[in-house]
Amino acid sequence: MSTAPKRYIKPEEYLEIERKADHRSQYFNGEMFAMAGASDTHVQIATNIAGEMRQRLKGKPCRVGAADKRVGIPQTGSYTYPDVIVLCGEPRQSPLDKDTLLNPSIIFEVLSESTESFDRGTKFAHYQQVSSLTDYILVSQTEYRVERFRKQPSGDWLLSVFTLLGESVPFHDFGIELPLSEIYYLVELNQN
Repeated sequence: MSTAPKRYIKPEEYLEIERKADHRSQYFNGEMFAMAGASDTHVQIATNIAGEMRQRLKGKPCRVGAADKRVGIPQTGSYTYPDVIVLCGEPRQSPLDKDTLLNPSIIFEVLSESTESFDRGTKFAHYQQVSSLTDYILVSQTEYRVERFRKQPSGDWLLSVFTLLGESVPFHDFGIELPLSEIYYLVELNQN
C-alpha cells in the first residue's frame, strides 16, 4: 500500500484558490485545510463575543472582525480565519493580498471537538509569532470555560482561566472587561 506524496501549495496559489472558493480554507505548511461548518452553539458564542467586544471598544481606535477575516502570519507562512479578532490601530495588509490582516491585537477561538488540539497547539504556536498579538482567547462550547493567554513583556504567555458566569475576562490594555455571562448569553450548556 503506497500513499501519494502531498503536493506543496505556495502561499500565492493558496490565496488565488481561496479568492475563488465557495468555502473557506486555512493554510499551514504548504497545505490547505477546509473549514467545517460550525454548530449553533459555536456561532452564538462567536456572535456574542464579536458584539460585546464591538460595544465595549466603541470610541477606541479598535475594530472587531468575525469569522471571515483572514489573518496572515508571515513568519510561518500561515493563513487562518479566527472566530473573532480585534485590531487596535491601523491595519496592516499582506503584500500578497489586501484582504489579509497581519496585525491583530486579540484573537478568539471557540473550541470545537475536531479543532481543539490544533487551536491549542500548532495554531497557537503560529499565532505566537505575531508581534502585535497581546491576547489569545480559547472559549469552550461544552462548559463555562474561557482561557486567556496574555503576552508578557518577556515574550512568555501567561494563562488565566475563567469558569464562573459571574467572572469577567479583563483586557487592561484596552480598559475593558468581557463578562462570561455575555459570552454565554443565550447558550445552553449541559453542565453536570
